[in-house]
Amino acid sequence: MLTLHVAENSPETAVLVDGATVAAVAPYEELTAAVPQARVRRWPGILLPGLLNPYAPELLEATYHPDPREADTLGSAPITGERAQAIFRNDASRLGASARRGVQQLLAHGTVAVAGDLRTRTVADVVRRAGLAVGQRPPRLPGPPSLSPRPLILLPPLVPSRAACFAVFDVATREELVKRGASTCVATVIEGRIVHRRR
Repeated sequence: MLTLHVAENSPETAVLVDGATVAAVAPYEELTAAVPQARVRRWPGILLPGLLNPYAPELLEATYHPDPREADTLGSAPITGERAQAIFRNDASRLGASARRGVQQLLAHGTVAVAGDLRTRTVADVVRRAGLAVGQRPPRLPGPPSLSPRPLILLPPLVPSRAACFAVFDVATREELVKRGASTCVATVIEGRIVHRRR
């Protein structure tokens, strides 16, 4: 099924998706005229290729993302350092569950690719099952590990026949995205599937 994604502040870069791949990238008016039968998904903000987060090991192997049911005892904020390692030592099964919650947080921040050497098979499997691409870590990291690192690392432009992976941010411009950060993400698409949508 053909799906046409368009964001209100970037109609010049609408994306036509055919299954898991990009069929075309062009202005919305041009695509809707060429393929009127495509289902249309309209988003606020701007549509971009998505982000690379270079901190996969720090965010998924060295951070414990509490289950909401643990809020009374552990709170809701990510736990790092020795406290996180103690949680994993006491119950190894919590690493996979934490990584799944961490990946959901990455997706909610427009991340479609990660980098860094994952040392545990459990976490690597979580990343693979989520469909996140794994790229090379840049030689200079943007700062402390974060779901919204500064500066943000934007992936190359979308091109036809490649995997349909992109994100939509509820901002007016790229400059506003840089200022406000990746928490403005309203939708993340990986291989044509909407894997995150802000409620």
